[in-house]
Amino acid sequence: MAELGHLQITICTSPQAGSTHEASLQLPAGSTVAQALAEAARLPELELNLEQLAPAMIGIWGKTARAEQLLKNGDRLEIYRPLTVDPKVARRERFARQGARSSGLFKRQRPGAKAGY
Repeated sequence: MAELGHLQITICTSPQAGSTHEASLQLPAGSTVAQALAEAARLPELELNLEQLAPAMIGIWGKTARAEQLLKNGDRLEIYRPLTVDPKVARRERFARQGARSSGLFKRQRPGAKAGY
């Protein structure tokens, strides 16, 4: 529970696939995202490097946040990593591996239907 005049927030980051780090911070009321990130950079368990962060890599509860945005008590500040593979390319590769007729959406087809329908 946050004390009067303080905010209790959670900072989450995932430096690599399959690994997440979460930390709880107590900040003064009226703190911004930038101030929370500066405070979080001091925590060794987050392994946070502020120089590598782009503005689009920060969000609050899954929605993009700006550095000057004010935080509210209970906010979850998320730090995203860049995508390593384009999602469209990844889907095409998965589809190519599984095959059109062997599994997935196309396992049960109408008699006489074309592959992929």
